Amino acid sequence: MCILQVAGLRRLALLCAALAIAAPAAAADDSQLWTGGSVTVKLSDKWRFSEELTARFSNQRNGLYEIESNSLLGYSIGHGVTLWAGYTHDPQYAAGDFTIMEHRAREQLTFDNFATVAGGRFSGRIRLEQRWREGMDGTGWRVRPWLKYSLPLHKGGKTALVLSTEPFVNLGTTSFQRSRGLDRVRSFIGIATPLAKNLMLEGGYLNQHLFAHGGPDSDDHVASVALNLSL
Repeated sequence: MCILQVAGLRRLALLCAALAIAAPAAAADDSQLWTGGSVTVKLSDKWRFSEELTARFSNQRNGLYEIESNSLLGYSIGHGVTLWAGYTHDPQYAAGDFTIMEHRAREQLTFDNFATVAGGRFSGRIRLEQRWREGMDGTGWRVRPWLKYSLPLHKGGKTALVLSTEPFVNLGTTSFQRSRGLDRVRSFIGIATPLAKNLMLEGGYLNQHLFAHGGPDSDDHVASVALNLSL
């Protein structure tokens, strides 16, 4: 048993290192802060409603550059699988001044705690989005698979090390979604801990590696903090 635990910790350490150095050297890095919160309400045995708000700040963009609001209605299929659909309201800014409005339709399947490895649990999500920008032609389709690993810091505890990765894959091109294929990868390492009953705080480091077709890639180095409430 001890040997298995040590082997699991070694694999975890390797995964942490991979998340930290996964992206190659970038031409133009940016330091950012993402703050957010979400509320998920259990409407019945099958139905859920989720509201999430995220504000993003950038050094290169001189402050606030995005406020993303996501509203989703979910239906539990069973065995930890939930089907969701909803709308994303996404105004964007430069130095705090409004620049353009993006609207998104969003559909996703979530898989809660579908596997256990080395004492930690895996969850996942497959998200499909359709994007529209006011004053610009076309619909931008993209898919965003997401994988999360959560490892309690001690047996039976609720404070956990959290690792996740999320690639963004563009399924077509428009006037604002200019490349097809892998567009970016978000990799996160942090800690999730309860603050009160049903209230969790999650904070840590997120690397967003941006692939530039025909030019040098870049990285966003993000301090991320979010509050998540379940009712």
